[in-house]
Amino acid sequence: MTAIDGFAPVNGGRLYYEVAGEGAPVVLIHGFSLDCRMWDDQVEELARDYQVIRYDLRGFGRSSPPDGAYSHVHDLQALLDHLGISRAVVMGLSMGGAIALDFTLAYPDATRGLVLADSTLPGFVWTSETSASSSSSSSSASKAVDLAVENGVVEEARARWLAHPFFAPAREHLEVARRLAAMVSDYSGWHWTHGDIQVDAVPFPPSLESIGARTLVLVGEYDIPAFRAIADELARRIPDARQVVLPGVGHMSNMEDPERFNQVIRQFLDDLE
Repeated sequence: MTAIDGFAPVNGGRLYYEVAGEGAPVVLIHGFSLDCRMWDDQVEELARDYQVIRYDLRGFGRSSPPDGAYSHVHDLQALLDHLGISRAVVMGLSMGGAIALDFTLAYPDATRGLVLADSTLPGFVWTSETSASSSSSSSSASKAVDLAVENGVVEEARARWLAHPFFAPAREHLEVARRLAAMVSDYSGWHWTHGDIQVDAVPFPPSLESIGARTLVLVGEYDIPAFRAIADELARRIPDARQVVLPGVGHMSNMEDPERFNQVIRQFLDDLE
């Protein structure tokens, strides 16, 4: 497999990216504290028939940190412009899903299809039902990270972040746990220590009913209840959406069972042809 990599100038910053394969473009967007390496198990498989673009978001991996207000959504559009791509399938996991969602709303003509895997959702209301069944350990883990950040101990924040319940199923796979730890260890912690200075690219909350792109909503069977509830809401409100629950996996569904994940993604992409 031949791949190229480089840095794209975007809105006053630089994004690291990799491109592999030929065919209809597919963009992969990673989750919070991670980087484009989380897609290692998808690139070779998808690049057999598609042009696969993965990249590090602003402030993650090898991309430059923000220098003032920025937008992940507008950064992605600038990256596609840099690569000469006018239309693509956009796929994201967790925070990457929310970015893919907002990109679809901001640039509908540039979105050929949308894949939301274990996605977050701006404006989602965490009820007692979705949060309680995530157990108090989920809330405690988040508070522990916040406390470490307040004390200025980023290394401790990284360790506590990896202990979060939504990583629990992934931690049962030694190689997946090793890869996650390596990415989180390389995360600078910039967004923890500087706060969120993003510019909203679309109105809040997002208008899911206005999405015209064919959409695949994926969620791990063992993801925490909040993310399963988000998947249900996305599938219910996006007009042309299909939901698939991936058995036996949690939040990091693409890494925990890449064979099954890839199979479902390939079917969705092939159906777009």
